Amino acid sequence: MKSLDVKVWGVRKRNTKKSSYDVRWTVAGNVFSEQFRTKGLADHYRSKLLQAAHAGEEFDTGAGLPDSMVEKAASMTWYAFALKYLAMKWPHAAPNTRNGINESLTAVTMALLDERPGQPPEDLIRRALRNWAFILPGPDERDLPPDVANALHWVAKASRPLSDLGDAAIGRAVLDSLRLKLDGTAAAAETVRRKRRTLVNALHYAVDLGEFKENPIASIRWKKPKVVGEVDPRVVANPAQARSLLTAVSYVGGYGRARGRRLVGLFACMYYGALRPAEAVGLTNADLKLPETGWGTLLLNRTRPSVGKQWTDSGETHDDRGLKNRPAEEVRLVPVPPQLVALLREHRDTFGTAEDGRLFTNERGGVVGSSTYYRVWQEARALALPPAAVASPLAARPYDLRHSALSTWLNSGVDPTEVAERAGNSVEVLLSRYAKCIDGRQEIANRKIEDLLREYE
Repeated sequence: MKSLDVKVWGVRKRNTKKSSYDVRWTVAGNVFSEQFRTKGLADHYRSKLLQAAHAGEEFDTGAGLPDSMVEKAASMTWYAFALKYLAMKWPHAAPNTRNGINESLTAVTMALLDERPGQPPEDLIRRALRNWAFILPGPDERDLPPDVANALHWVAKASRPLSDLGDAAIGRAVLDSLRLKLDGTAAAAETVRRKRRTLVNALHYAVDLGEFKENPIASIRWKKPKVVGEVDPRVVANPAQARSLLTAVSYVGGYGRARGRRLVGLFACMYYGALRPAEAVGLTNADLKLPETGWGTLLLNRTRPSVGKQWTDSGETHDDRGLKNRPAEEVRLVPVPPQLVALLREHRDTFGTAEDGRLFTNERGGVVGSSTYYRVWQEARALALPPAAVASPLAARPYDLRHSALSTWLNSGVDPTEVAERAGNSVEVLLSRYAKCIDGRQEIANRKIEDLLREYE
C-alpha cells in the first residue's frame, strides 16, 4: 500500500492513572495505534512514521508499518545489534570499561544462541566472541583464524532476534544466566550487576534506534544480587602492622636484586597517602614536593592502570589516563607525612627515575604491573605476619593499604570533608564505605552533644 494512503495523527495522552501516550495512524482506512510510556518516545515513533510516509515508502497493510520498519524488526539479531552497540561505546570508553562491556556482551550473546547444525565447541565460541568479535577493530576488519571465522559465522546465524528480549520470560532467562560462572557456580554480585548494567544500557541504545518502544529489561521484576559496599574492617591494618609490612617488603627478593626494595615507596604511598595503586604507579618526579623536613605534597594528575593491550588505544598493557572520576587534566593535592617524605627521598636517591620521570619501575625499568606488586605483597605478608594473620583478610591486597589509611585518618578525628578531598572520593561515598571501620565516633559525638547541652544548664 502506497504511503499516499497513510495518515498519521498526533500524539494523544491517555486518561489513565499511569501517564501514557498513544500514536494513531491509518493505512488504507485501517486504524493502528501504539502506546508509549513517555511523550518523547511517542513523538519519536510518530516522526519515523511521518518520514516514511513523506519519503513515499510502501506500508504493510497488515502490520500498518512502512516496509523498512518491518524488515528491520525481522532482520536485526542480538549479535548484529551487539556489534553496533560496541562500535558506538568503544571510542569513548576507558580500557577497563571496554573489558567489562566485552565480558557482558559475550555472556548475553551466549545466552541468546539457538541450536543449529554445525555448532562449534562452547569454549571456542566464547573465545571467538571475547578475543575477536567484541574488540575494535571488529572481526570484519581483521584476518581471523579459520576456526574463529567459522565460529563467528555460526554465531551470526544462530543468534536470536533482538526483538526476543521484548518477551519478559526470555529477558528473565538472560538475566538469570548472568548469575552463573562457566563452571556453574554463582558469580560475584558485583560482576552480575556490572553485566546487567551493560545489558540495560545496550537496550537503551536499542530504544534510541527505534528497535523497542521502551527498555524491555528495565521493567522486569528481577532481584539484583546485593553488593557489599562497605569495607570489611578485618582488612584494615593498624599503624604498627603497616610499618611491619613495609619493612618486610624491603626483604623480598634479596638486597641485590631489590625486587621488594624498589617497591617499598610504592606501597608506602598507598598507606601514608591513601593513593590508589594505579595512582602510585603513575607518580613522576615532577609530582613530588619533598622538603628535607616536615610534610610534603604529591600532585596527582595521572594513573597507570594495568588493563591489557587489547583494551588500550596505544596497544600498551598499561593505560595512561587522568584521575578516576575527575576531568582529564585535574590535579589532586595530597599532603604526605614526614615518614613518606623520607621514604620517597631515599627511593629517589637509590633507584633514580625512569626516562619519562616515573618514580617506580620494575626490574627492567618498565611500568610496574599489578601482578608484579601483588606477588611481592604476598611474599611480604608471609614474612611480616604470623600464620593466623596470613590466613586472615588482614591487608590481603595492596589496595587494603588505602583502606587502612582512610580508616586511620577518620578514626583520628580528621574532618571527613578533608579526608574525602585527599582520597579523591565524595564525603557520602567515604562515610558509607568506611562506616564499619570507624571506631568510637559515636562516643565522640555523644560527648560533643553533652557538652553543648551542659552549657545551657
